[in-house]
Amino acid sequence: MIIAIPDDYQNCVHTLNCFKKTKGHSVRIYQDHIQEIKELVNRFYDVEAIVLTRERTSLDRELLSRLPNLKIISQTGKISSHVDIAACKEFGITVADGSGSGTATAELGILLILASLRNLVQEVSRLQGGSWQGTLGRQLNKKVLGVYGYGRIGQQICSIGQSFGANILVWGRESSLTKAAKDGFSVAKSKSDFFRSCDIISLQIRLTPDTKAIVTADDLALMKQDAILVNTSRAELIQINALENALKAGRPGFAAIDVFESEPILGANHPLLKLNNCLCTPHLGFVEKDNYETYFGLAFDNINAFAAGKPINVIV
Repeated sequence: MIIAIPDDYQNCVHTLNCFKKTKGHSVRIYQDHIQEIKELVNRFYDVEAIVLTRERTSLDRELLSRLPNLKIISQTGKISSHVDIAACKEFGITVADGSGSGTATAELGILLILASLRNLVQEVSRLQGGSWQGTLGRQLNKKVLGVYGYGRIGQQICSIGQSFGANILVWGRESSLTKAAKDGFSVAKSKSDFFRSCDIISLQIRLTPDTKAIVTADDLALMKQDAILVNTSRAELIQINALENALKAGRPGFAAIDVFESEPILGANHPLLKLNNCLCTPHLGFVEKDNYETYFGLAFDNINAFAAGKPINVIV
């Protein structure tokens, strides 16, 4: 099969051990990110399979209707709204996905929390600039670490945070609160109580139509002046412009952000990058070698199974 792999920013997919699974196929790998439909049609016109790296490239109805040779879309991770499932069904395109452990994202979340508390980036920059200590950091021990969402990654954040001595407080759907309480973690009395009580809040919510803009400007205004908001999930969970305005107003006092509404961010063209009280990373949560081996390995397995006439992990 002719396979296209777009958005390989690091030019790393061909170096993975799992890439051996593509032997016998014709594979085209693209490092750049393009959005113009005409260019995408030219790139994918004769392609039979597309391996998507998370949600980096969207495949909507208009684009899919102009790809007559496309037989299968194999998603790294779980499929989301970036693929028009109804159109795939209509055009006879198989969609398959897979899942990983989420450990890499949980680890980055904890890293961002610790780096924020200890002013790590500022202190490294200070030392590189010829100066010595200039800030007084804080420890995670005994802080109230709030985890909004108690899914796979949220559970890991709770466990790791607890091992550092943090006091865990969970908020989310009723089913999440029930499970968190069963696992021995404290749950907030209300959403407002959650935002008001936490020293650190980590957003671990899956983006759906129901959760879009679930964190509002009013929620952020309840946070402590020295509180930290961490988002390694999706930027759209926060009401548009609310975080920028909240950081300027001083509640919360700091944020660590790994996700943006439109990616990639090039030329430092995003308002959060201009704020001294925001630590921004380029969506690194799942970008880790072992994670990639799992995600791409499953994606290639999906294509091989489809080519053998025995499709697996099929969504439609």
